[in-house]
Amino acid sequence: MQELRRSRSGRALVLIPLGLIVAVCVGDVLAPADIHLGPLLVAAPAITAAFAGPRLTALIGLLAVGAQIFIGVARGAIATENLEAQISALVLVSALIVVFCLFRERRERQLTRSRTVAQALQEVLFPPLPTRSGPLEIACLYLAADDEATMGGDLYAAARTARSTRLLIADVRGKGLPAISNASLLLGSFRAAAHHALSLPLLALHLDGAMRWESRQWSAAGTPDTDEAFATALLIDVPDAEPVVHLVDCGHPPPVLFGDGRARFLAGDRVAPPLGLGTLPGDESLEDYAVATFPFRPGEVLLLYTDGVLEARDADGAFFPLADRAEDWAARPPGDLLARLHADLAAHAPGRLGDDAAAVTISRLPQ
Repeated sequence: MQELRRSRSGRALVLIPLGLIVAVCVGDVLAPADIHLGPLLVAAPAITAAFAGPRLTALIGLLAVGAQIFIGVARGAIATENLEAQISALVLVSALIVVFCLFRERRERQLTRSRTVAQALQEVLFPPLPTRSGPLEIACLYLAADDEATMGGDLYAAARTARSTRLLIADVRGKGLPAISNASLLLGSFRAAAHHALSLPLLALHLDGAMRWESRQWSAAGTPDTDEAFATALLIDVPDAEPVVHLVDCGHPPPVLFGDGRARFLAGDRVAPPLGLGTLPGDESLEDYAVATFPFRPGEVLLLYTDGVLEARDADGAFFPLADRAEDWAARPPGDLLARLHADLAAHAPGRLGDDAAAVTISRLPQ
C-alpha cells in the first residue's frame, strides 16, 4: 500500500516539470524577439531529480532539450550560435543531474541494506515481550530518541520460572552505541539467569556484578576506566498462584498500580543502588537488595516505565506530569493504557523526545 501511494505521488509530481516545459515553450514563442525563456528549461530535470530516479530524470531532460529545439525552430533561430550554446548547456546540465541521481540511488540502496541489517540486529538483541505469560497479559512501548533506532539505552525483558513471571525494566547511563552495548550486556545477563530459581536479591546481585565486571575489567588490567557504566533497574516477580507482586528497586522510578479506579505508586521502603554501582567485589550483600511485596489482584494493571517518560518536556520546559495523568487514566476503563500514555506523551512533547522512553503494562487476568 505504501509503495502504491509513492507511485501515485510520483506520477502526480511529474506533472510539475512537464507543465514547466509546456509553459516555457508557449511563453518563449509568444514573447518578444529580445526575450528568451529557454534557459529556464534546465529547471525541469532539476525538479524531477528531487522526487524521481535517473531514468525519469533523463526522460524529462530529453524532453527539455526537445523543447529547446522546438523553440529554436518556431522562432527561426535554430542555426544561431546562441541557441546551440543553450542546447549544449542544457544537455550537459541534464547529464550531470542524471549522474547525480545514479550516485544517490546507489547510496540509498546501500543505506537501505544497512538499515535492514541494523533492524534485524536490534530485533535479535531486543525482541518484543510475550503478550501472555501464565495469568498475565503483557504489552510494551518503546520510543527511541534517535529516529533511526528501535533500541537505545532503555530496555525491558521477561522470563518464565516454574511458578512465576519475571520482568526487568532498566535505563542504562548514556546514549548511542555505548548505551546499546551496555543494554545488550544487561539483557543477556538477565536472560541467562532469570529463569533459574534465584531469589530477586540474588538476581539483582548477579546483574550488578555483570555491569561492574564489564566496566572495570579493563581498568584492572591497567587501562584507565573513563566511562563507568551503570543502569537504574526494576526487577519484578509475579507469582502465578498468589495475587501479589514482588519487586527490587535499583534506583528506578516506582511502578504504578491501577485498580478500583485508583492509581498508586508502589514505592518500597528501601531503594538499592543502580546496577553497576554496588559494593566492591568481595563485599556484596543481599541486604542491599530489599524485596518489597504489594497486592496485585486479578483485573489490576501494573505500569512500569523509565525516566524518559518523566523527563519528557513541553515547549515551556515542564516535565510530563505522570502522577496527574495516572489519576485521569485510572478514572477510565482499563483499555489500552499504553496507547493513552503514548498519546499524552506526544501531546505534551510534540516532536522527538529528548531521551529514550520505555513502558510496560502487566495485567493480571481474572481467574
